[in-house]
Amino acid sequence: MHMNQAIMARQGPARRNQGFTLIELLIVVAIIGIIAAIAIPNLLNAVDRSKQKRTMADVRYLGTGLESYAIDNTLYPIQSSEVDVAGSSLIAAIEPLYMRNAPSLDGWGIPTRFQSDGLAYTIGSLAKDGNAGGSLSLAGTGGPTNDFDCDIVFSQGSFVQWPEGTQQD
Repeated sequence: MHMNQAIMARQGPARRNQGFTLIELLIVVAIIGIIAAIAIPNLLNAVDRSKQKRTMADVRYLGTGLESYAIDNTLYPIQSSEVDVAGSSLIAAIEPLYMRNAPSLDGWGIPTRFQSDGLAYTIGSLAKDGNAGGSLSLAGTGGPTNDFDCDIVFSQGSFVQWPEGTQQD
C-alpha cells in the first residue's frame, strides 16, 4: 500500500461539502426570530424610557432657571393661561441671562407647557401621546405613574407627577 492510500483508508469515504441542510437553516431562522421577539420590545421600551428621562431633565432645568429668575425678581414671570414654553413669558424671562437655550420640546418633540401666577409655577410635558391628562395645575392625581402616556409635571422645585418603575405602552 502506498502512503496516500493508507491515509485515505484511515479517513473513511470521501464526503462532499454541500452546505447547510434546510432543517439547519430553519432552526437558525427560528432562533433569530425568538431573540428578535424578546429584544425589540425591550429596545422600544428603553427608547421611550430615555425620552422620559430627557424630558424630566429638561423640565428640571427650566425650573432651575425659573427659580434663579425669581431670586432676582422676587416673583415668577406671569403666564395666566397654560401655554407652550416657546410662546410663553418664561423664555423671555430666563433667556439668555439664566440659561442659554431653554428647551421648549420634550423628548417626544411635543411642546413643553408652562403656567404661573407669579407666586407659583407649573411646568409639564404631555408625554408620549401628546394629550393632556388634565391641566398642569390639576394633572391627574399626581404622584408616580407607570404609563408612557402619563403627563410629567414639575411645580415649585419638585415633581408633582412623574414616571416611576416599569412603564407600559
